[in-house]
Amino acid sequence: MTSAQEILASVGLFSSRDLLLFEEYAVRRSFRKNDVLLHLGEICQSVYFILSGSFYQFHSNDITETIIDLHLPKEWMYNHSSLIEQKPSDTTIKAFEKSEVLELSLTNLHRLIAKSQSFLSLGRIFDQPNNRTYLFDRSLSPVEKYNYIKNAKPLIVQVFPVKMIASYLKIAPETLSRVRANQ
Repeated sequence: MTSAQEILASVGLFSSRDLLLFEEYAVRRSFRKNDVLLHLGEICQSVYFILSGSFYQFHSNDITETIIDLHLPKEWMYNHSSLIEQKPSDTTIKAFEKSEVLELSLTNLHRLIAKSQSFLSLGRIFDQPNNRTYLFDRSLSPVEKYNYIKNAKPLIVQVFPVKMIASYLKIAPETLSRVRANQ
């Protein structure tokens, strides 16, 4: 089982009192495959640390789902624009497989910060769009995109099917299959 210390190590240094506070305010939740964590149009009120399993975030129209992000264990997950701007989500977050998360609501995050300034360092988890910016604000070839994602999140290629990874990378599944075959 992942400890509070392991979860928080990536964002800062916390006293044993801080770790106990975090454990008090974070809520453990379980999801079955295809359970929805955040619905389209809902305002994101929490951040989630994935303890086990995986999730995907997507836009959908009547016919297709366009993958916006793929989330793996030991990552923080949320809908960035909905959480930060407190506006209705334009994406859905769904469990790809049986999963468990720790949920920290904004209200509880503010309570933690009020009790210990150390929790201000949790602000680092709100820098997540940087990976997406790197991938999509540059003119990367399909090979470069695939290599970047393999290095940044190596488990993605083991957990998610080619079609979902291709959608996330904004390339055709056939192109991704060719890239993978040539490596």
